[in-house]
Amino acid sequence: MSGRTWEVAARGRTDVGEGPAWDAREGVLWFIDVTPGALYRLDPASGDVDVRLVGLPIGAAIPSREGGLILALEDGVHAYSWGDATTTLLVPVEAQDTSIRMNDAKCDPRGRLWAGTMAYDFRPGASTLYRFDKTGPAPVQTGCTISNGMGWSPDSGTMYFVDTPTSRIDIFDYDIETGAATERRAWVTIEDGAGSPDGLTVDSEGCVWVALWGGGVVRRYAPNGRLIEVVELPVRQVTSACFGGPSLSDLFVTTAAYQMTPADIEREPLAGATFVVATDVVGSPTVTVDVSLLSTRT
Repeated sequence: MSGRTWEVAARGRTDVGEGPAWDAREGVLWFIDVTPGALYRLDPASGDVDVRLVGLPIGAAIPSREGGLILALEDGVHAYSWGDATTTLLVPVEAQDTSIRMNDAKCDPRGRLWAGTMAYDFRPGASTLYRFDKTGPAPVQTGCTISNGMGWSPDSGTMYFVDTPTSRIDIFDYDIETGAATERRAWVTIEDGAGSPDGLTVDSEGCVWVALWGGGVVRRYAPNGRLIEVVELPVRQVTSACFGGPSLSDLFVTTAAYQMTPADIEREPLAGATFVVATDVVGSPTVTVDVSLLSTRT
């Protein structure tokens, strides 16, 4: 369903490559490797890829409006500047439970941070979707299993959300003034055998691009939920996607080599690489975190 072709943007074999975020100020792509707590910086213009270890498993990295990055680490929300020796914990999240870690995170169009958690053993019901504001982390959706991809429609009136084991993309009615997400309901259900929904991004036309773990593809759905495009990748464990580049038309896609055997790697030598797909679509920019909206320790 797609004639689009991929190129390798970063060849390294991540265990669980995730969380691509385009930094328009620096013209670079940030992405992560969850398990070792690795933060990557890709300069597409030069092809240079640099990495820093941040000390804890990492779920997301998002540019901050004030400069630097906001990281979703195992124990909460941290601030970090590239090259610093350590991160700074701003908002603890379930830090007393070491069986839980933070997972995917995104900002709504106002810069309000949202992030989810998950259990290391993937146990059902242990995951929570949080909104972060001046009152602290507010649990919006409890009883999830793997809180994952999020995004917002161009008019900000709809929030998209993935709890991966449900095999669905759900939607909330969203109030951009208050950050209230209400009336959760199923929007798209992924059919058996096609893979599991993971990270997602929304383009300027209101279409949703979702990575399918185990499916080897990124799918594009129209605002009415109709499947309109499938971008095929040479690896099965596709994790997330975002738009970047000077015109926001390059689709960056992260992948994983999680629990793959040597035979698996021989079949999929590019597993864990980050790919880029040229499109004729303008994506939505990565929204930076407005730290002034957070209730921090300091």
